[in-house]
Amino acid sequence: MPEQKDQKLAERNIPGAMNRGQRFAEVQHAENVKGTLKRIAVYFVREKAIVFGMLAIVIFGTLCGVFAPALQSSAIDIIAKSKSGNLSVTLIIMLTVYLLYSASQLFQALISAKLSQRIVKRMREELFGKLLDLPVRYLDTHSHGDVMSRMTNDIENISSTVSQSLPSLFSGVLTIIGTVAIMLWYCWQLALLSFATVFLTVIATKFLSKNVRKFSRKRQSLLGRLNGTVEEMVSGYRTVCAYNHQDITTEEFCQTADSLTKAGIKTDIFSGVMGPVMNCIGNIGFVIIAAFGGYFSVNGLISVGVISAFIVYAKQFSRPINEIANVYGQLQTAIAGAERVFTVLDETNEDMSGETLRNSERAEVVFKNVQFSYVKDRPILKNFSLTVPSGKKVALVGATGSGKTTVVNLLMRFYDIDSGEILINKQNIINASRENIRKNIAIVLQDTVLFSDTIENNLKYAKADAGLNEIREAAEMSCCREMIEALPQGFDTVLVGSGENISQGQRQLLAIARAFIADPKILILDEATSNVDTRTEKAIQNAMHKVMENRTSIIIAHRLSTIRDADIIVVMDKGQIVESGNHDELLSQKGKYYDLYMTQYAGMDI
Repeated sequence: MPEQKDQKLAERNIPGAMNRGQRFAEVQHAENVKGTLKRIAVYFVREKAIVFGMLAIVIFGTLCGVFAPALQSSAIDIIAKSKSGNLSVTLIIMLTVYLLYSASQLFQALISAKLSQRIVKRMREELFGKLLDLPVRYLDTHSHGDVMSRMTNDIENISSTVSQSLPSLFSGVLTIIGTVAIMLWYCWQLALLSFATVFLTVIATKFLSKNVRKFSRKRQSLLGRLNGTVEEMVSGYRTVCAYNHQDITTEEFCQTADSLTKAGIKTDIFSGVMGPVMNCIGNIGFVIIAAFGGYFSVNGLISVGVISAFIVYAKQFSRPINEIANVYGQLQTAIAGAERVFTVLDETNEDMSGETLRNSERAEVVFKNVQFSYVKDRPILKNFSLTVPSGKKVALVGATGSGKTTVVNLLMRFYDIDSGEILINKQNIINASRENIRKNIAIVLQDTVLFSDTIENNLKYAKADAGLNEIREAAEMSCCREMIEALPQGFDTVLVGSGENISQGQRQLLAIARAFIADPKILILDEATSNVDTRTEKAIQNAMHKVMENRTSIIIAHRLSTIRDADIIVVMDKGQIVESGNHDELLSQKGKYYDLYMTQYAGMDI
């Protein structure tokens, strides 16, 4: 739930934990367009066979498009008897050329679509793989909605650009080159007069494209923020309703949506106006050809057929310029999206290197003078020292924000300490690989995470080769076998929406069963029974006694009833240990633990 996540972040003192809006702060974008284009080009190089095939078809289609008006000019001159030739043959050739041109356009669309999907598939796989390799700190400090937007919206923009805009760009450039060459060959004087409109095109494009790029980047950033808002609202909908925050949430959403709308309107205005401006400039070119072409024809410099061809070539010359202008906005949006994708790909991976923990039946955990802060100069743990003897149960209790969950984060190496040492069997974990550390530790979090898959596969997530008997035994020990078998498909029941079709308590039981299957040397229970009723909690405790027997266990709990039988209870306050001992010893001291206990069980017999 959102308030639970904020509570965790508050403990970590991560910027944005206190101010919900800050977590959706606008992402900074790289402005190195040339560098981004070079990186995009790498993906095209990997698909060079398809790229060369598409280029071959584009070149062939361009030649057909340039050659067809010349045949039309010849046909008109033959009809006007200013040129000799076979009209029927000329018309047949012209028809054939136009049919080949149309066929080339069809194949160009098909190949560009295939190229687009292959490039986007590769890019999406790289981005998804990168997300799995990122350190926990990155995902803790970035809006999940914005990260998802890069995976979906930004990559989809790149896909549509590759399939639609790039073919138009390639064919447009080649058409311009071919058209210019043949116009100069027919009548260089009229060609130069026609090209005068190019300067107007360049000036208009430069002005408009600058604004298109500016607002398209802003639009993408706002879209990521909007997705983050929606994702948080959907996941925390019950909390929104419970606290009557519908109006406030709607207002926040509308503010972001309004900003997105304004940025989108400005982007569409500047990109959309390019077409009409280019058409206007093209019409000016037609006037020039009609006026000066007629003059040159009267003076015998060119024929009527050449004027006709020039009109077609002028349109053919302006059309790709218009297309390039029209797709320029989409190209800029795709470049902005690629920058955002590459920003994630450039993040430093979580370092998984290191030595293997020594194989031992023991699992003693020692914290020595550990200092840690999520934000510089705002320490969470201060000179923290703790020994968790092998095979013993150590419980961490204390007020919210005292650093209990941080201890677990450091042991799992989700974060690395600032100073001090954390030892497992006298081996410093800073030198051990994160993968190996996590293979030896199983953790059950307060925020249960299940996947949209069968219950059996969710339980096997901890151990892929776990057999059915092993799974059933774990389910029995965690008091959820009866619940699972009561479902319509039993262990084959598919969890919908990551477990939305079962209760929160049932999800917690499955998470505990999954940890049992892992058979770890070290077991961490972070508020593992917080979402179950008292009767189920008692049953789980009985099962835990068996599972935690001769196993090093660290228990984080607010409900003190779950840790009364712990070998050592550590009371934390402001990142330091203020008391430690067993339940009876701490009660007799009448200190912090006594106050916590009496707060929960006031009036009950101690």
